Amino acid sequence: MILLASQSASRRAMLTAAGVPFEATAAGVDEDAAKAALAGSKPRDLADALAELKAVKVSLRHPGRLVLGSDSVVALADGSLLDKPESRDQAADHLTRMSGARHDLWSAAVIAENGRPVWRHVEAARMHVRPLSPGFIQSYLDMEWPAIAGCVGCYRIEGPGAQLFSRIDGSQFTVLGLPLLNVLDYLRTREVIPA
Repeated sequence: MILLASQSASRRAMLTAAGVPFEATAAGVDEDAAKAALAGSKPRDLADALAELKAVKVSLRHPGRLVLGSDSVVALADGSLLDKPESRDQAADHLTRMSGARHDLWSAAVIAENGRPVWRHVEAARMHVRPLSPGFIQSYLDMEWPAIAGCVGCYRIEGPGAQLFSRIDGSQFTVLGLPLLNVLDYLRTREVIPA
């Protein structure tokens, strides 16, 4: 059984649906401080570093356990990064900035054991947002706020967030916040799940 260093509902749902035995615990990482320390990192590297930080921190508290940490980063085409929205107004601003453009969503997974990373994988999905009218943005937020407050990019692709996109290039698992197929491959090598 693995330990998931996250309270993310979508990550827990993916592991449950895939038949992975796991327990979940909060990583207890100050993400704002970590992001400040990693300022200037490429989006891929930032997602990887945050996933590692979570996995290692929980792994230090649980020696002998395989700990899965994960993180997602949204990078707009102009190179700027979007964080989880802190308010409905900020969510509306994020959606306006994404409207009619593409962005990359990077999802990283790191597995740590005895306080050190033993496996990692990072992948991206390219998200093409259709043009969004101000009226659509407000009705979308009426449906989804505050549920999307914890979602980088302001969407839950498994729900009404699907309406934001004209096209998605990449794995839906990656969009949901975890490169699941690669995680499953590694868990088979460790005999956590059947090969």
